[in-house]
Amino acid sequence: MKIKLPKPFTFEAGPRAVLLLHGFTGHSADVRMLGRFLEKKGYTSHAPIYRGHGKEPEELVKAGADEWWEDAVNAYNHLKELGYSEIAVAGLSLGGVMSLKLAYSKQVKGVIPMCAPMFFDNKEELTKGYKFKAREFKQLEGKDKDTIENEVQQLVDQSQSMFEDLADLITEVHNQIDTIYTPTLVVQARQDEMINTDSASYIYDNVETDEKDIKWYEHSGHVITMDKEKEQLHEDIYQFLESLDWQV
Repeated sequence: MKIKLPKPFTFEAGPRAVLLLHGFTGHSADVRMLGRFLEKKGYTSHAPIYRGHGKEPEELVKAGADEWWEDAVNAYNHLKELGYSEIAVAGLSLGGVMSLKLAYSKQVKGVIPMCAPMFFDNKEELTKGYKFKAREFKQLEGKDKDTIENEVQQLVDQSQSMFEDLADLITEVHNQIDTIYTPTLVVQARQDEMINTDSASYIYDNVETDEKDIKWYEHSGHVITMDKEKEQLHEDIYQFLESLDWQV
């Protein structure tokens, strides 16, 4: 069966731009509804897909955090090349970690980390998530159950260095969080099954900006951008963006 693979998107609407970064094992669909919402509100958005993501699960273990960070920076530069001088960034999970790294590495108007881990204490949950995504893809390929289980186990065996890379990135950003002076909206799902929700309080308490807020969503899980409270999330992000001191 031919599987239609997801693609990056750019929705051009107005002079204010928002970079949207998806999560680990996810892809641009994680943030597409948010991008369409922002487009209606007059904001341009761009969402890349990191190397190895949105493809066969075998591709994911060929890449690592350095490549994903490079992809996030390239996406930021893509908006610059299109002529957008002011860019806010919102990221889900791994994308939230990289949005925070962008906030202390680049000129960013505002940063919105959503369900972003600050402690690498969730390898078991990440492995489960990776296995689930791999099984899902292989079922779409029409493979039988035994083949799927054998191939998924092989992938898990090969994924050790990928998870080590991820741990290093999270630790790096955790240790640099107090160098962020960018206006920050911390978003966290209360029912998050993937990360330690103390991460949200850690980010909020340790960013150096006075312009910061934290929003908890009581009925949402980790992929908050696609969960029950997504409309409220969209509105909260829009209000935060409107509060920033845009020059355009």
